[in-house]
Amino acid sequence: MRKYFNIITAQSGFDGLKIIEESSPIAVVISDMKMPEMDGIEFLSKVKDKSPDSVRIMLTGFADIDSAIRVVNESNIFRFLTKPCDPTFLIKAIKDGINQYELIIAERELLNKTLSGSIKSLIDIIEMVEPQAFSKAQSLRENIQIITKKLGSPYTWELHLAAMLAQIGMVTVPQEVIIKARNGYTLSQIEQEMLERVPEIGARILNNIPRLENVAKIVLYQNKNYDGSGFPKDNISGDNIPLGARIIKVLNDLFALETSKIPRTEAFKIMSNRHGWYDPKVLSAASACFSGLVSIETTVTQPIISVSINDLKPGYILRSNIETKDGILIASAGFKLTPMAVEKIQNFSKINKLKEPILVEAEPVSQKPNV
Repeated sequence: MRKYFNIITAQSGFDGLKIIEESSPIAVVISDMKMPEMDGIEFLSKVKDKSPDSVRIMLTGFADIDSAIRVVNESNIFRFLTKPCDPTFLIKAIKDGINQYELIIAERELLNKTLSGSIKSLIDIIEMVEPQAFSKAQSLRENIQIITKKLGSPYTWELHLAAMLAQIGMVTVPQEVIIKARNGYTLSQIEQEMLERVPEIGARILNNIPRLENVAKIVLYQNKNYDGSGFPKDNISGDNIPLGARIIKVLNDLFALETSKIPRTEAFKIMSNRHGWYDPKVLSAASACFSGLVSIETTVTQPIISVSINDLKPGYILRSNIETKDGILIASAGFKLTPMAVEKIQNFSKINKLKEPILVEAEPVSQKPNV
């Protein structure tokens, strides 16, 4: 048998589990039904939890149908073999198990590549269509990391993606509506509804991508109040709202107040008086992390210079607004320029006159608060 396979043996179920925890991925795990300390059903059930990709095979001297059904249901095994088992048949079963394992791994790699490609495409679309939403997402991602650390919660890949894709629904909103909203103009009811539905549209886009169901849920509930009011209109409230959504709600509202020129300390006072809007733990953590800062955006640490539109470069942080000659806001101060944003602004300037010069911070260095 060893001339066909690399075989690792264990004297008991506990020894086998220890080997699985300490070894590189094991393709096939074979267990006898009767073992000391734990039986084969319990052992393979634990193997399924610790190494879900490993293909599981059961050997037993009992051929009764009840035992077979129990093994299949509880351990989700690949093959059920009765003893004595012909070596040729056992070798074939192991080879089939290895083929099954390789198929599982290949499908996962394909899914991961497809998932990574889909996510990158969505992020690229946000950056291209709405550069400020992309910049906001980068800031949101950094600030979520700070708050989760303060809360003692893990910063998961799902939180990371939710931050980067929270505004994906904005790609469906006409640019003129975005500009009106950014400049504080009164929106029609239809335009207001477009903006209110951004989380719903974003969640619907993400729900079409495998493994992003939890990310979609965070995006959907990002505007939901802690007491259950707000969008979406359902019975979900309190800690049943995803933690990521509760954090994004606090950060988005804080950003909105600061964009309205409300000082940080005053913004937190306003938010504290909005009873039922926020998770108290999240709001407290945000206040502890950010109250001492001027803004939740990157602080100024480098000299500010004046440049023309044509001299804008990726990596610059705007320290003055970019506006048309008529005062229409194109990009806000605090926005970190991306390659696509620079190209979009420069192309826009060829059609519409923009105010110059622009104040920027060159070669910015991000400062984060001590937590």
